[in-house]
Amino acid sequence: MQATLTFLGIESSCDDSAAAVVRVGARAEILSSVVEGQVALHADFGGVVPEIAARAHAERLDHCVERALAEAGVRLGDLDGIAVTAGPGLIGGVLSGVMLAKGLAAGSGLPLVGVNHLAGHALTPRLTDGMAFPYLMLLVSGGHCQFLIASGPDQFQRIGGTIDDAPGEAFDKTAKLLGLAQPGGPLVEREAALGNPKRFALPRPLLDRPGCDMSFSGLKTAILRARDSLISVQGGLTVQDRRDLCAGFQRAVTDVLTEKTRRALAVYLEVSPPIPAFAVAGGVAANSAIRAGLEGVCAAHSVRFSAPPLRLCTDNAAMIAFAGIERFRISGQDDMTLSARPRWPLDQTAAPLLGSGKKGAKA
Repeated sequence: MQATLTFLGIESSCDDSAAAVVRVGARAEILSSVVEGQVALHADFGGVVPEIAARAHAERLDHCVERALAEAGVRLGDLDGIAVTAGPGLIGGVLSGVMLAKGLAAGSGLPLVGVNHLAGHALTPRLTDGMAFPYLMLLVSGGHCQFLIASGPDQFQRIGGTIDDAPGEAFDKTAKLLGLAQPGGPLVEREAALGNPKRFALPRPLLDRPGCDMSFSGLKTAILRARDSLISVQGGLTVQDRRDLCAGFQRAVTDVLTEKTRRALAVYLEVSPPIPAFAVAGGVAANSAIRAGLEGVCAAHSVRFSAPPLRLCTDNAAMIAFAGIERFRISGQDDMTLSARPRWPLDQTAAPLLGSGKKGAKA
């Protein structure tokens, strides 16, 4: 088996069209990483419109690939394989990426590897910090929130997750309730920095129950009621009202995530890992208050803490290329029957989480 592998990665699971080239030998190296966002395309709709996202991916992905190869200084013939997000995600976008990857693989003769988008996030600590298995991962983003014990490139045990809204989704919905633009997470964090987190008595859902499962839908509803109460009494929201609501919301999410992390660490440490380590990845990992809370929990338990650089917290293709290399080394390549999957849980043995609504069981 080759000591060094260089892969092209393609990512299109939501509203970021991305391509990257990653080389893994004695260490992992990101040779290029191109991400084209779609914020402007969806701005008027208050959220991502799947059809618009899919069309944008179809128009942009090939250009992202060209740029990634040029910035890395390589040609298709210099690569050892092509990795692509095959799910989970918005099916139109995932399909755009898979079809492009198939075409490139067929034309070049390169191996094709389908990657679980969540595995890309979950393996990011190995890309950035060389983290050894097993480690505890908190994957926290706009669509997912779960604790995983990562024991191998395709071995993940879920020990808890959200039964309804993911934290990133709750951040975006809170921003919308308070008249902030989308994506809402960074704007809520900015407003929260100027607010009083103790002004409003907001709930910390499921902290009164054992286990590592989480819930954020009720917290979002509490923000709605507090907002409506202020509007009823004073005819609207002041700037400070909005800041205080954001601060209270962010503190509540942080409290839930830190307490559930304490519980997840207790479960993880029972497997007696040689070098105890905890990592957080996904878009919400970019929130500085949440990062600080999680880092404090790890310090109290003498567990190594890892969080990716901010540019690798959100969706990117570097994590897909790296995860593709990891999977290729243990499982080989996929054939042209590789299909796009809207749902693809990392832990295939765990029971589906509750609260999945019309979209089916959460991954």
